[in-house]
Amino acid sequence: MAEDDIIHTKDGTVDYQGNPANRKKTGTWKACPFIIGNECCERLAYYGMSSNLGMTLLALSASVHGIRPRCYAEDNCDPTVAQSAVFFVALYMVALGTGGIKPCVSSYGADQFDDTDETEKRHKSSFFNWFYFSINIGTRLYRNQKPGGSPLTRLCQVLVASFRKVQLAVPADRTLLYEIADAESNIRGSRKIEHTENLSFFDKAAVETEPDRIKGRVNPWRLCTVTQVEELKAIIRLLPIWATGIIFAAVYSQMSNLFVLQGERMDTHVGNSSFKIPPASLSIFDTLSVIFWVPIYDRIIVPVTRKFTGHKNGLTQLQRIGIGLFISIFAMIAAAMLELERLRLVRRHNYYERKEMPMSIFWQVPQYFLIGCAEVFTLVGQLEFFYEQAPDAMRSFCSALQLTTIALGNYLSSLLVSIVTSISTRNGKLGWIPDNLNYGHVQNFFWLLVVLSVINLGAFLLIAKWYTYKKPVGTLR
Repeated sequence: MAEDDIIHTKDGTVDYQGNPANRKKTGTWKACPFIIGNECCERLAYYGMSSNLGMTLLALSASVHGIRPRCYAEDNCDPTVAQSAVFFVALYMVALGTGGIKPCVSSYGADQFDDTDETEKRHKSSFFNWFYFSINIGTRLYRNQKPGGSPLTRLCQVLVASFRKVQLAVPADRTLLYEIADAESNIRGSRKIEHTENLSFFDKAAVETEPDRIKGRVNPWRLCTVTQVEELKAIIRLLPIWATGIIFAAVYSQMSNLFVLQGERMDTHVGNSSFKIPPASLSIFDTLSVIFWVPIYDRIIVPVTRKFTGHKNGLTQLQRIGIGLFISIFAMIAAAMLELERLRLVRRHNYYERKEMPMSIFWQVPQYFLIGCAEVFTLVGQLEFFYEQAPDAMRSFCSALQLTTIALGNYLSSLLVSIVTSISTRNGKLGWIPDNLNYGHVQNFFWLLVVLSVINLGAFLLIAKWYTYKKPVGTLR
């Protein structure tokens, strides 16, 4: 039995035949190159499609009669309901496809490292760095985690059981709360979670009463284990940290929005040549920044900070996220300062009607580079944080939860633009973001994001200070 423990993993993972995974032949960095390579190809497909989707639909709308907008005058063309439907269906099909794979791949890769083995556990943190690195640039080896049922069902059971017992008092002796032995668990690879005192209302779900059993079997909609209750508490504790990622995502989204509009009004020539670089292409410097900072972080920053902090990863996940939020503020400051300088040039030389200023578009590189640096700290930190702090049975679910901040950040950015445009165009004014940015004040929008980011960072620091980390107990089941 002792020899078997050395040979096989103890976290419930199995090989492709369904047998306990062999430590030497499966998982770790033997399997991860294939997972990272798959993610690299998926990102190539996603960005190749999403970056060209607008131009593709625009070309189709001009050439295919059925989706050509109906024009009442030269500058008055409105899409029909069907044409709008084609546009949004295309967008949400891309979102559905990428949403299906992204939360699973990061969790799948992290599952290749056994939490009960200290060496593999250290390598897991490094995996998240190189996983994100692969985004930007063999079946027989994989370890598979057996499905443990729907996480949403488990959460709903706690909610229903808690409200059914709303009149009951939770016993002072928490050891009286319902829990089952490791061997009886139907979710292999998950650990029991130690009881916590906060959010005690949900403890009612673990208070055992006579009606909780039907013919000797527990009704899961009336009685839940302490671990189930703590899973719900863990999700609730994650939500404030999750919410602070939305503002960061709004800042991140400017690379495909206002940064591009700003670049269109600058000199897009490469040096003294006639070649012109498309403004949207400057996002390559964000990618290069990520490729530059991931090895620096993994090979230099982690070992150096480990000497000072004593933490195995150098920085805690929350410290890493906070540093990224701080860096993102300077990305917006750089964008605002550049726009101020560009507008000074416009006013000094009366370039209002000039499409391109005699100012190189490569002055935008610092703001792209800073956002790439912030990504390495915040987005990779979030990937690791949501995986590690999620209940063992809900890691893919929490990885998906983390990705929703990107979507909500984009929606928030659109909402802010709409609100700002509505307010700033009152009384016939051109507003902050007119069609011709030479008459606008885009820098004010960047300053708005700076203010929101500072407030968001302050909120994050308060939340992080009071955050209670998950406390698994016992062995992996």
